[in-house]
Amino acid sequence: MPRKGTHTPRDPLGDPNDPHGWHVLTEAFCEWMGVQNYSPRTIHGRRTYLKYFALWAIERGLMRPDEITKPILERYQRHLFHHRKTTGEPMSVRGQHARLIPVRAFFKWAARANHLLYNPASEIDLPKLDHRLPKHLLSISEVEKIMSLCDVDRSSDPSGLGIRDRAILETLYSTGMRRSELMNLHLHDLDPERGTLMVRQGKGRKDRMIPIGQRALAWITRYRDEVRPSLVREPDAGTLFLTNLNEPFTPNRLTQLARDYIDRADIGKRGSCHLFRHTCATLMLENGADIRFIQQLLGHAELSTTQIYTQVSIQKLCQVHAATHPSASNAKPSERPSKPEPSTEPTAAPTAPEPSPETEEAPEPKSEPQLPFP
Repeated sequence: MPRKGTHTPRDPLGDPNDPHGWHVLTEAFCEWMGVQNYSPRTIHGRRTYLKYFALWAIERGLMRPDEITKPILERYQRHLFHHRKTTGEPMSVRGQHARLIPVRAFFKWAARANHLLYNPASEIDLPKLDHRLPKHLLSISEVEKIMSLCDVDRSSDPSGLGIRDRAILETLYSTGMRRSELMNLHLHDLDPERGTLMVRQGKGRKDRMIPIGQRALAWITRYRDEVRPSLVREPDAGTLFLTNLNEPFTPNRLTQLARDYIDRADIGKRGSCHLFRHTCATLMLENGADIRFIQQLLGHAELSTTQIYTQVSIQKLCQVHAATHPSASNAKPSERPSKPEPSTEPTAAPTAPEPSPETEEAPEPKSEPQLPFP
């Protein structure tokens, strides 16, 4: 059985010696994405989803990409729509969308690189994505309950992993960074004097500098000074957060760490690293932060992506609803405070103010009568 975190060699798709087969063209497509500076995560995801389509095509006797036509792609799209998981649930719209995007990108590249005479996916309509809000959000008390579960007492936990876990959760909560961005943090990315953190090669291969709270800095400093020296293995690559195996975190390992603490808190909500990201943005927005500052903090390329939190943060809407809606209060209509009724008495016409003696102008002198000429 391979060690956890290792990858077994990939089986070739179809005939590996066919220069126009799935295997050769898929590898050429992934090599092209690497030359174009696509992130390894994007390349891995597209390779995986393209493999699903290639296997589906090979099962139906389509051994080469040049045998694919538009009706076949539409048939694959219907296959995804009717596909059922092992639980009997259908594939989500986002899941269908994610599997079709790499297929469309592959055929676009193949046609431009003259591997195909035309692009059969040029007119494929992708499914319309749902506009969904975050499923769960944490309150301040729930966040504190989760944080308190970390065992930070060295007498009961000599390994100090509780201190490391507290530093990880505090960093996610204070900065709202993504899971992959936290995994790639290095020691030199932290600036305690300025209270900032440098996120390098975030989503879209973009760097950004973000603030970090003093409480999170204190826990990171304690972890760095007390725990990390026992976890590091020479040569030290400088990765900030390390596992008990003296290695950087993998995405699944970091997700499981955050999920375990949330489940142990027994707050009736599910989630992992991204739950802290949603909570950070929503609480800042409710406390008056400008949405453009939140966009910069989260690293969103488009403001429309950040505007989702304006719909989640409904604190001000609740206040307006409670103040204006007739049924917002549980009191009887006779017990509700009455609003002052407008006066029905006619108002007198405004009179001009009398001039004060200081400002009263003197009357103009009367002109003397003109005498006739003699």
